[in-house]
Amino acid sequence: MNMMVSRRAMLGGLALGGTGLLLPNAAWAFKEGGAQLYPATNAFIKGFVDRKELAGTLAAIGKGQAEASFFGAGVQSISDGVPVGPDTLWRLYSMTKPVTGIAAMLLIEDGKMTLDQPIADFLPAFANMKVQNTPDGSITDVRPAKGPITVRQLLTHTAGLGYNIIQKGPIKKAYDDNGIVGGQASRLPIPGLPPVTAAPSLAVMADRLATLPLVYEPGTKWSYSISLDLMGRVIEVVSGQAFDAFLKARIFDPLGMTSTGFQVAAKDVARFTSNYALFNGVLIPFDPASASIYLDKPPYPFGGGGLVSSARDYDRFLAMLLGEGETGGKRIMKAETARLAMSNMLSDAVDRKGTFVDGQGFGAGGRVSLPTSPGGEGLFGWAGAAGTIGFVHRKLGYRVGGYTQIMPPETVSFQAKFGETVLKDVIA
Repeated sequence: MNMMVSRRAMLGGLALGGTGLLLPNAAWAFKEGGAQLYPATNAFIKGFVDRKELAGTLAAIGKGQAEASFFGAGVQSISDGVPVGPDTLWRLYSMTKPVTGIAAMLLIEDGKMTLDQPIADFLPAFANMKVQNTPDGSITDVRPAKGPITVRQLLTHTAGLGYNIIQKGPIKKAYDDNGIVGGQASRLPIPGLPPVTAAPSLAVMADRLATLPLVYEPGTKWSYSISLDLMGRVIEVVSGQAFDAFLKARIFDPLGMTSTGFQVAAKDVARFTSNYALFNGVLIPFDPASASIYLDKPPYPFGGGGLVSSARDYDRFLAMLLGEGETGGKRIMKAETARLAMSNMLSDAVDRKGTFVDGQGFGAGGRVSLPTSPGGEGLFGWAGAAGTIGFVHRKLGYRVGGYTQIMPPETVSFQAKFGETVLKDVIA
């Protein structure tokens, strides 16, 4: 069987078409009020299950700081028939990036680093970087970088770094050979994705990355990259804590996000989803829940794409963002820090043409809509490689999460059309 996996299979925020898939008739919708409040969204997400295009879908929508509405259809895995719910566990992939971005902002608020500070202050190996004379060309035909990589640039994908799911040629091979990866997909070999052994730790990954040339000059171009994973290492050095421990202490525990982490415990497998891909018109679980790679401790915590979470947990994170650092009476950051994190941190000089953020801004690990963006300003968030999407709309006062598990996400239009469908309901 041939499995088509594009280089965008690990990316967030894109979905391009619809395909009919073969599934058993298993559609189950639970109601906590959301299906009636958001009828267009309910019909939209239920339709993918009814048409047998996805195993399970879920929406989580909250207004202001009110309790979220959760509604969905289908099952966690076709094989077990367990209905999806608010506490079902999903692979977030790149929805991890805003979490890492907020963690970095906490250290900025603590006064331990600044937004425009060179990361070489913490990771000296990055002090004298080289840049490819031809992006994705030779990795020996290089020149000295004109300026340092800064904290801001890591947060906004403008550091000039590459991504093994984006780059081509020698630089991609160098990333693969050095285990510089932003996530994991399966214990099984996947056609179209070469086997790569990830570096054994964030420290080793960072040290190896520092020996490779940049693809672009720092601060000049928006390029989706490994930068939020490298930020995980910066956070370790600056905080003096392991990256995953820092997230737990400063974000997950205070917000009550008890179902969020980089590994799925044996006790939680019963609520974990399977991840699917299209094989000859049929949905096949290439990372089944019962044998998932997420049951293993990862080689390092992937700050760009490693978290697993529930809709209920991630809604708490989004509620904190919408509350400008506070939710449920618990403040984890100052309001001004939260506003800065969700603001456009890109200068007008940064080239965004032809990228995921063409005509838009970018903040601490997430896309930021501008007054000139489609739908106007107020949005902050990002999406994940397995079809999830999460954002806040600060102008309208809503927080929104959409969940399914399909790679690549553009197999169906769930991710691409979810946000605009929710906004139709909100505006109505």
